[in-house]
Amino acid sequence: MGRLKQLRIFNGVLKDKASLIKTTLSTKRQTSFIRRAILRATTHSSSSPPSSNRIDAVIASGNGSRPRACACIHAIMDRLHGTRDTFVALKCLYTIHNIITKDSFILKDQLSIFPTFGGRNFLNLSEFHDDSDPESWELSAWIRWYATVLEQNLTVSRVLGYHLSSSDSKKNDKDKEEKIFALLSSDLLIEIDALVGFVQEISNVPNSLHLQRNNLVYEIVRLVSEDYRLIQREISLRVVELDERMTSLSVDQLTLLMSALKKFEDCKERLSLLFVNRKKNDGLWHLIGETKMKIETTMNKKAEEMALVRIIKRDETREWGRQPFRFTSDGSWLGLDRVSLTVSTVR
Repeated sequence: MGRLKQLRIFNGVLKDKASLIKTTLSTKRQTSFIRRAILRATTHSSSSPPSSNRIDAVIASGNGSRPRACACIHAIMDRLHGTRDTFVALKCLYTIHNIITKDSFILKDQLSIFPTFGGRNFLNLSEFHDDSDPESWELSAWIRWYATVLEQNLTVSRVLGYHLSSSDSKKNDKDKEEKIFALLSSDLLIEIDALVGFVQEISNVPNSLHLQRNNLVYEIVRLVSEDYRLIQREISLRVVELDERMTSLSVDQLTLLMSALKKFEDCKERLSLLFVNRKKNDGLWHLIGETKMKIETTMNKKAEEMALVRIIKRDETREWGRQPFRFTSDGSWLGLDRVSLTVSTVR
């Protein structure tokens, strides 16, 4: 470790201690203990992930009431946006990810609406850079990627109506299948598009995959892999349902489904590099391949049917167009019923 890096870590430790003292002396006792818990979980001193006890302390500090939850989320965001240190930023994001994962609805609710209504890039880290040393520069790319993944996680949760990493998403498959069965095909396509978008963001991982040897980055990838496992299941359930409805889908809907499945397949190679040595869901990829083939067959059949309908309509139009100008041997119009006309005279 270089001398400059050692000095930087030492300065970070001093900052952490000064911040802890400041919160201890604060007269705002309602929020000071929340900030202390967050400071202890997001220190400068170590590249290791916060312990489960530290994470649990942060979550406990924000539970109990909406004002406390709001104060907790704002304190984490202040810490995140107030630092240029890669490890502090990664620990803040890791803490946020654990809030999403663990059963704390009130905190997740406040996180989803931060600062006002959530939305894309609300973590505001797309420009984060730490150029203090080469490793920090590479880790900055991981921070930008991780922030995007978490933002997409919350976006997908709003589309689905429940958090992917919550206990709601782990309810038995029968209940979930019933919910999916009741949805319109258009709604299922919207959900699949959002889920595939999430997979695309995950697959946009930085090229510096060797940094997974870092304990914090390794733990982050482990959490993201759990999200991906849930996404696979969500996609699978919806693809199976749409497969059952294949013949009733319009050409436009079939096109949208095919596009989403192709985008998903395009992520496969990159995902295998990120989640190397982790369990692969070959059954899902087989399902995707079979569904694509069925979509192509159905679209070809619908195209043939539409072409046949156009030919029939064209011939009918031509035949009808000729009828008014053709006469029978007795001089009457062809194709028209002869109706006797009775004229009454009034005297």
